[in-house]
This record gives sequence, C-alpha cells and structure tokens, in this order.
Amino acid sequence: MTRTPRSARRILSALVISIALAGLTPAAAGAAPAAELNHATQAGKGKVKVDGKLGKDHVKVNEKVDLKGSLKVLDAPRSEGSVETVIVQQLQAGAWVNIADTTCRPNGGFSFTLSFSLSATVSLRLYHPETTLYAAAYSASTLTLRVG
Repeated sequence: MTRTPRSARRILSALVISIALAGLTPAAAGAAPAAELNHATQAGKGKVKVDGKLGKDHVKVNEKVDLKGSLKVLDAPRSEGSVETVIVQQLQAGAWVNIADTTCRPNGGFSFTLSFSLSATVSLRLYHPETTLYAAAYSASTLTLRVG
C-alpha cells in the first residue's frame, strides 16, 4: 500500500493533536472537582470565604502584580492555631489550573506576587481546598488581568 504525502500529513497532524489533548487531560481532571463546589458548603465542616483583589487590572508582560486577600471563617469549628492553604487558579482551555499557592491562618490575610510571560487576558480565582476543619471554597468572583 502506497501513501501519498497528503495522507502522511493528515496522520502526523492527528498524532500531534492527540498528544496535545492528552497533555491537557491531567490538568483538566485535577481541576474539575474544584469547579463543582459551590461557594462554601460541605456537611460537617466549617464554612470559609476566600476573597482577593489584584493590585492592578493591566500589566506589561513579565511585570509583577500583587494579589492580596483574606480567608474568613463564617461558622464554627474555629482553630486559630491552624494554617490553611490558599491556591491561585488560572482558567486555561476551559479548566481551572493551579498556578501558585500559599498558607494563611483562618481570619487572616495572604498575598501573592504574580507575573505572566505572554500577552493575554488572564482569568484567575482563589481556591481553598477542603481540610479536616473547613469545607472547600473558591472566590465568588473571577479576577481578570490584562497582560500586554
């Protein structure tokens, strides 16, 4: 059987697309559970609210921007001695992908310094994963940053 160059190009293109999609699958699978959570509800756990604000809404490529926020406990149980994780997620190809994380105390503040190497409009949100004391939560609003 003889294949034409056009047929070989189609096979090669299909292979490249398959590899690219396979590379996106783990990121989408890892971020999917967070997207299904409502604002701050899970039975038997304390509710928290995570909010943040960008220092600027427009930055140049590779320019640093501050993202500051707070993690508020809405109801008991409350443990002032605990340290909780807060994650910044970026919307990439329809999936929320973790790009940075830090820790803070309940009813405390946190800050991130972010920079992006490509010109784009970036959608970000904050996420607090479920712990033994607190339910998972994500920021009620999406933060939009124009990088250019």
